[in-house]
Amino acid sequence: MNTLYYGDNLDILRKKIKDETVDLCYIDPPFNSKRDYNQIYNNVGTEDPAQAQAFTDTWVWDSIAVAGFQEILDNAYGRFTHQAVDLLKTLHAVLGEGSLLAYLTSLTLRLTEIQRVLKPTGCLYLHCDPTASHYLKLILDAIFCAQGGDYLNEIIWKRTNARSTERRWPRVHDVIFYYSKSSKFNFLPLKVAADKAKLPHTLITVGSIKYQTYDLTGAGVTQDGESGQTWKGFNPSTFGRHWANSEAQREEWDAKGLIHWAKAGTAGGFPRRRDENPFIPEERQVTMADVWTDVDRINQSAKERLGYPTQKPLALLERIIMASSGDGDVVLDAYCGCGTTIDAAQRLKRKWIGMDITYQSTAVVLRRLEKTYGKAFAEKVVQSGIPKDMKSAIALAHKKDDRLRKEFEKWAVLTYTNNRAIINEKKGADAGIDARAYFMTGKTDNAKIIFQVKSGGVKRGDIATLRGDMAREKAALAVLITLEDPSAPMLREAKSAGQYRHETMGREYDQISIVTVQEIVEQGKRLDIPMSLEVLAEVQRAIESKQSDLPF
Repeated sequence: MNTLYYGDNLDILRKKIKDETVDLCYIDPPFNSKRDYNQIYNNVGTEDPAQAQAFTDTWVWDSIAVAGFQEILDNAYGRFTHQAVDLLKTLHAVLGEGSLLAYLTSLTLRLTEIQRVLKPTGCLYLHCDPTASHYLKLILDAIFCAQGGDYLNEIIWKRTNARSTERRWPRVHDVIFYYSKSSKFNFLPLKVAADKAKLPHTLITVGSIKYQTYDLTGAGVTQDGESGQTWKGFNPSTFGRHWANSEAQREEWDAKGLIHWAKAGTAGGFPRRRDENPFIPEERQVTMADVWTDVDRINQSAKERLGYPTQKPLALLERIIMASSGDGDVVLDAYCGCGTTIDAAQRLKRKWIGMDITYQSTAVVLRRLEKTYGKAFAEKVVQSGIPKDMKSAIALAHKKDDRLRKEFEKWAVLTYTNNRAIINEKKGADAGIDARAYFMTGKTDNAKIIFQVKSGGVKRGDIATLRGDMAREKAALAVLITLEDPSAPMLREAKSAGQYRHETMGREYDQISIVTVQEIVEQGKRLDIPMSLEVLAEVQRAIESKQSDLPF
């Protein structure tokens, strides 16, 4: 069941995931929270161009958005509730055609499928920010509540501290909407450590030991039986209150010495029941509510940090999964990114399904699983949508979807390097380089490899250009990955670049290598050189293993 899907999650949900097979779904769709509300609302603005580019790369009113919006309005297969259809029409009239409507259209399509695949006892957590949360709640209501589900919570996660100097209250929280598919959902209340600085005001000291105490009376005077009767000289009605427990229960506690009187034996002292066990602040727990301030964001020094821009803390996902699923349940993340949901689900013994439209995310997840659970576990993960033959590789190379720009290049490099390369996302002078990697040349030294991927039109001049890129980058090695077979002049040009002597390995490597996609998918050809990150990880594991054997 543990499956990692590569591709558009809408297609995967519709074609691969059956009705009512998922217990819990968490999604954190990409959204640029740095844009001002008015700029999103009006679909115009003069914000930082880099921020605008990051947003419109994901959400833009293009042919895909138009087709999705029209599908909802037509509702040819009856997938959408009439509330969702009417809502999208209204949002179109209010917002106009732009990035925000594209975002909401995309989420409507996918949330409809997520509602379908959830079991009747299943739940959804949607992670967003206040910039568009009000629109998303309307969409969730139109999909879930319209079909017998329920809105359960708006969880506030305080993800950072106030640092803004803008003329408004600093934005420090994210929103997580919690919805159920029906009234039969599963939920386990969680306890968390209480704030030690906020000790209860109901502590008493007996000798030198502190105890927590609780009211024996309730507000209001009643004439119901013994609730208003005098007990041991105290009549609660004198103070506008009544007994909250039976006399027999109070007598039992009193016999055990568990009744505390502020003014012992007098009518002026409110009696209280005290705990049998001493109060220990370090062990004090409270029920987790809908405002979460105790989970830190992934900062620069966080041990779990992977460098993924929208990475969420493992503790955040563990809390959600523990509260709304049990052992062996199926957890789905349709925008799995760097795999935090998958990691948390695996740690908590759940089955999981992950989806992402970028191969880079798929590679990060596989590396994360390998690092945490071992290579054997990572190899058992079912992978779907990843090219396994020439037909599927060619199809990926020729995809016209703008969202999948460079996906062929990323897949080719990361597959060939066993997910060890660093993809080049920059445009400009080094646009010819698709990725870089570093390999060990000694105990403390490393050298660089550069990669270029070609899906067509390869020629001898590409090798000459790659030699120039090597010189500029001060790279020791270069690899050209090509979908087409290289010509004889290309092979001769590559060989003329000479060889690199790896002293530690005691072998020679061609300074420029040409690798075909056919060799990668049909022969399993992979980069055969010790990578820096891999070696360092082995050293760290060895250190940790030795430390665990030390006697204490």
